[in-house]
Amino acid sequence: MTTPALNALRANYPEAEIVMLANPLVAELFQFHPSIDRVVIYDRKGFHRGAAGFIRIIKEIRSHHFDAAFLLQNAIEAALLAAFAGIPRRAGYTTDGRRLLLNYPVTITKQDRLRHHTDYYCQLLARLGIADGDGQLCLACTDEEQQWAAALLDSDNVIAVNPGAAYGSAKRWLPERFAEVADTLANRYGAKIVLTGGPGEKEIGCDIAAAMDAEVINMVGKTSVRQMMALLANSRLLISNDSGPMHVAAAFSVPIVAVFGSTDHTTTCPASQNVKIVRKQTDCAPCLLRQCPTDHRCMTAISADDVLAAAFELLD
Repeated sequence: MTTPALNALRANYPEAEIVMLANPLVAELFQFHPSIDRVVIYDRKGFHRGAAGFIRIIKEIRSHHFDAAFLLQNAIEAALLAAFAGIPRRAGYTTDGRRLLLNYPVTITKQDRLRHHTDYYCQLLARLGIADGDGQLCLACTDEEQQWAAALLDSDNVIAVNPGAAYGSAKRWLPERFAEVADTLANRYGAKIVLTGGPGEKEIGCDIAAAMDAEVINMVGKTSVRQMMALLANSRLLISNDSGPMHVAAAFSVPIVAVFGSTDHTTTCPASQNVKIVRKQTDCAPCLLRQCPTDHRCMTAISADDVLAAAFELLD
């Protein structure tokens, strides 16, 4: 969801070297992005863990002698890194008590908090006098990655299913209903089904594959981030929870059926025109919790027929 803001920076500063600071997973996503020259990896769970690791990343950032830092992230940690690294111009929203660390502070308003995240990031730049770009999501795969996916899938009639969500189980629709939807779509459209997801979602992928009658390629936990990107880019439809792969598919203009429950679809839905949001209004949603403390009603209320109806609209 940051790509429109990155594109705006590139459009306004075509000769600048633009470097992204990102965790290892996000860094993979932005390899070969046309608006970025380099990615500096901040591995806070590994090499940059703890106080010694924090000092290491500060020294690394300082060594690049950056002229400015645009802090799209809200956390005070981002402002601390920029300040301790001696970056002279530090711009960001005044969230998380970090106003004193910014010399180009942008006051956040109630309206800002209700914006879609893509607009939220672009609005930060707009208030700093940086004109919006084209507003389009954008990611890129290499020819080799595309060829790998095409060879694996061996079809141009592929429907991807992403049943996980890294944030927590509250965001996950029921595996047996994903299986029912996938079977129905495979039979109706003669499509090949591919399951995608991260290493922590292998059990979900296996449960869905075991419950299905149709042919399925279960790639959950078996791909790199970039291989997952290529699989999605070669799909004609994605069925997904609110998740990172959902936004990746949007960046490749893949039609999406997005199942929402505990999270707010108005701020995190796919930034694409070819999307159907499936959700049920409940008294407790969006709660934004990682785990549901009650009966998961926001997800159990969504039937396979609800998701299929949305898929039919996109495919027929």
